[in-house]
Amino acid sequence: MILQPFPDLERLSLAAAQLFARLAAEAVKTRGRFSVALSGGSTPRRTYEILAQPPYRDEVPWGCVHVFWGDERCVPPSDSRCNASMAREAWLNHVPVPSTQIHPISCHPAQEIGAREYESLFRDFFGGKPPRLDLVFLGLGADGHTASLFPNNAALNERERWTAAVQVPGEDIRRVTLTPVIINQAAVVAFIVAGAAKAGALKEVLQGPRDPRRLPGQLIEPENGELYWLVDRDAAQAMS
Repeated sequence: MILQPFPDLERLSLAAAQLFARLAAEAVKTRGRFSVALSGGSTPRRTYEILAQPPYRDEVPWGCVHVFWGDERCVPPSDSRCNASMAREAWLNHVPVPSTQIHPISCHPAQEIGAREYESLFRDFFGGKPPRLDLVFLGLGADGHTASLFPNNAALNERERWTAAVQVPGEDIRRVTLTPVIINQAAVVAFIVAGAAKAGALKEVLQGPRDPRRLPGQLIEPENGELYWLVDRDAAQAMS
């Protein structure tokens, strides 16, 4: 596990963009393509904006990049809570990634069907080989959740499926998420965590007793890959 603290969100976001660009160049050089699963929420938006600007807009081998998502809320694309729409607006609409290589999660006609279809898409993409994404970006919620893996949710128990349909108690929307089964196969997983509101959860996930049902972020342990925690000063303030 590699913990990298940064003074502020701007420098944290720049480091995440640099990690993306480095891994993309390495993957395309060695394997001819680069696959990434994106995080939603507000924290990674600045990283995405940086990737849409020079030098990354001009230097990343975008034609070989395949974009997936770690989770999605089942809302219309016009809804501000849509993870795919946020990434498109901030980044993907501004770089030459072929549209056929952008793979948003669909919840229609039902979230359970959407989850199964997204897993089928992954199985086709990897062609029967282990589902080894080159990079997975993740966030961390103040309750210790990551992607749409929430405390005490049934998806935390998944041992075979790569995706799951999720209903969070008290929410009026449904979700589809990748499960730890596929996330932990990735070559690199990078958490991007910023803000004082995340400080308690970050400390508990990294330094507290192991309790992944309460702190799903603890489930993310790449089996044969690297795990980065890119955090800003505010998020790291409670760390000892």
